[in-house]
Amino acid sequence: MANMVTITIDGRQVTVPAGTPVIEAAKQAGIDIPAFCYYEGFSVQAACRMCLVEVEKMPKLQPSCALPATDGMVIHTESPKVVEARKSMLEFLLTNHPLDCPVCDKGGECELQDMTFRYGVGESRFTEIKHHDVEKQWSPLVFYDPARCILCYRCIRVCDEGLGVGALGLSFRGVSAEIIPNRGDHLECDECGWCIDVCPVGALTSGTYRYKSRPWEMNYVPAVCTHCSNGCKTTLSVRNGEIIRANNRDRSGINGEFLCVKGRFAFDFVHNGERLQTPLVRRGGRLEPASWSEALQAAADRIRASIGRNGRAAVIGSTRTTNEENYYLQKFARQVLRTNNIDHHRSGDLITLLRLVGGRKDALATVNDLYTCDAALVLGADLAQQHPLLAVQLRANWRHHQSAVYVITEGPVREDQYAARSLRASAGEETGRLEELREELKARRNLVVLYGPTVKGDAVHRLVAFGDSLDIPVKYVCLVDYANSRGALDMGLLPHLGPGYRPVEIAGMTLDAMLEAPDLDLIWVVGANPLKGGRRFAARDAFLIVNELFLNETAEQADIVFPAMSLYEKNGTVTNVCGELQRTKAGPKVMGTKSDLDILALVAAQLGADLGVPLPDRVFEEIRREVPGYNVPLALIATGGAAQTRPPAVPADVDSQPELVRSSGDTLFTSGTLGRYSKKLAEVIEAPGRLFQVLVP
Repeated sequence: MANMVTITIDGRQVTVPAGTPVIEAAKQAGIDIPAFCYYEGFSVQAACRMCLVEVEKMPKLQPSCALPATDGMVIHTESPKVVEARKSMLEFLLTNHPLDCPVCDKGGECELQDMTFRYGVGESRFTEIKHHDVEKQWSPLVFYDPARCILCYRCIRVCDEGLGVGALGLSFRGVSAEIIPNRGDHLECDECGWCIDVCPVGALTSGTYRYKSRPWEMNYVPAVCTHCSNGCKTTLSVRNGEIIRANNRDRSGINGEFLCVKGRFAFDFVHNGERLQTPLVRRGGRLEPASWSEALQAAADRIRASIGRNGRAAVIGSTRTTNEENYYLQKFARQVLRTNNIDHHRSGDLITLLRLVGGRKDALATVNDLYTCDAALVLGADLAQQHPLLAVQLRANWRHHQSAVYVITEGPVREDQYAARSLRASAGEETGRLEELREELKARRNLVVLYGPTVKGDAVHRLVAFGDSLDIPVKYVCLVDYANSRGALDMGLLPHLGPGYRPVEIAGMTLDAMLEAPDLDLIWVVGANPLKGGRRFAARDAFLIVNELFLNETAEQADIVFPAMSLYEKNGTVTNVCGELQRTKAGPKVMGTKSDLDILALVAAQLGADLGVPLPDRVFEEIRREVPGYNVPLALIATGGAAQTRPPAVPADVDSQPELVRSSGDTLFTSGTLGRYSKKLAEVIEAPGRLFQVLVP
């Protein structure tokens, strides 16, 4: 146990581990010491001098961010001497700072503005002409105004230490000093915008938000990012039904305040002009607009006729719809259409893993485990591009706790920068190099293994057997592609397994079989694009119903298209790559659309089917009762937390069908079919990018 010391801050005693920065010790005592350059979790800069405190028996004021707590220390954070020093520092910072708060994007959220108000700095003794430099656009997403910059270096440190990108640096000296990008006059980086978030003033501003709104004009909606599977919480700033920006400054989710470029900027697909806002019905070979009642009636009539003649039906589900919608969809397929022909795009071999470790205590890792584990092993994944939150967690663990990271991939990855060992292996051959790491891994206290889509079937068997042979606690993460890829599996969008991986009596057709079956009578595709790339259903005469946001390749072939809501527009729950369940709430509104849950319920009602009350909360209650591992504490997710689900073991005789596992191979700047409708993703110079190719640094 760490050596504990007791110090006194403003008359309050607090006991902390020896060496804790005084600024952090003060937080534990409920005392806020102002600072611009200090940022929790990153190296100490001690540049702004705002956190100066008075320490008894020390002759000078001390920067509390760089002052380790020692036993018996007596500290004053708001003494007249300290307050006068802070006023002086603010006066210096405002010497060149433009007083353009009424038009600055940071107005109302600016730390310099707050400090000036707090300490009452209303006058300045400096009357010289202010040094000014013009604003610069570093990328479509990041703008820099050097006149507003107070040189706190937060942006440099989050980019360098937090991400390992190092795209920002400092140039010039004195009054001319300013932050510069890594490629001449522009950025080539992850475009994550973390530098914008941490900027305490309005020096760095967002290309999607600048000059659009004031903070107090917007509503703030807690949602889960709809792109990759990491489950980052994103707070949507919504005004008049439109998303104005996305960030997570309240650190309310498993990601803290981190968001990647997709989570922070790629929300613009919601308001893309190509969104479908009215149902389409094929008439005379053409898709024509129809009313909701016409389209629902036409779908119900066609389904009723298909059931009446025992036609073969098939359903393809989504990896971006909520758990409630996926659960309801499989129920609709199995109870109304009376078929197990239901599947979805699978991107990770979780079924084999659950056959081997399902039911074991602590066999599946959480996002937080990546920050606390002693060692991690990554196989077959470009983590920084495909799973940016997991990559940030591993990097933070290495920086803060000196954890060891081992990598086996087909090409260079960013984790090579700090990995204890990096090995190269062809895709699918990664487990062949495990033995080379045995002795090093055995020496660690515990291990988290993350494996990508090329590790499947027998390779998962070899991986788990290797983990068991190490004689240390080992946890696993099966990496999957999209926001609710994990939930689609758990909810039973599978032809041979129902909710909670319960085997069904007669297995249905897989997704590949559906595409190749010539005798299908009815196909319903919900939020997926199986015809991407020019594929066609072999059943050319099958009646095709599609729920979609856009008229993509699959929707173009449909007989009826229902305009559906995106994940940001509806309430429900999703399950991330680590099996952590979170609630997401509806933010923006797009006229004319409905949730997939509503569409399914309306068609079911037309058919006279009783599938229960189609409200997200009621369906979730049923999921908690019926799906093993999902009886999670309601209070935890209701308050914005993430609850770990505990899937049961899959029976040993179940075919895991590893041949159906195919990742989309998205980079940091692509997001399947959805990504093509984000203009911001398309605009950045780094898009679309390539996996296993480290561009930065």
